[in-house]
Amino acid sequence: MAVNRPGLCSPGVVKLTLGLIALCIAGYIVGPPLYWHLMEGLAAVGRSSSSSSSTICPPCACDCSSQPLITIPEGLGNTSFAECVKHDPEVSEDTEKSNAELLSEELRFREAETAENQQRADRALLESKKITSSYQKEADKCNSGMETCEEAREKAEEAFVAQKKLTTMWELRARERGWKDGVARNRGLSLGSVQSS
Repeated sequence: MAVNRPGLCSPGVVKLTLGLIALCIAGYIVGPPLYWHLMEGLAAVGRSSSSSSSTICPPCACDCSSQPLITIPEGLGNTSFAECVKHDPEVSEDTEKSNAELLSEELRFREAETAENQQRADRALLESKKITSSYQKEADKCNSGMETCEEAREKAEEAFVAQKKLTTMWELRARERGWKDGVARNRGLSLGSVQSS
């Protein structure tokens, strides 16, 4: 069961803790470079004051032996650096030839790669043109079908209007000759019932 302590979670304590953490992080980031700059500045001030008082350090006394601590056997070591640096025309020519061959091989490789990429792009372009053409043909067929359907709809509408006019004309003639709508229906029902029995 958690106990709510107002002193530990108050906004002031949280702000103080976050401020302390931010101050520590800033000191961690800025501290070392600032320390080294201050030390260099103090060293420069110390040197300038010592040069003005003209105090010179005494020379160091070294007791170094002339023999090195580790020696390389004569057969394994290269004792003269002049031999390493010496210009050898045969090696120089071979190096230049091999560099030229490497560059020309790299150039041929890049040309072949470029040609292959160009062929791939041309094939992709041709394929996309074929697909575009087939879609265009399908769209033309669809448009043609739509036009045909529209024409058929217009013809059917015209036929319907003509049939409606004809029906209206025959109905008018029938009414002129004494036909009544209710009588025809009753007669149709009675004829239907007689036929069904």
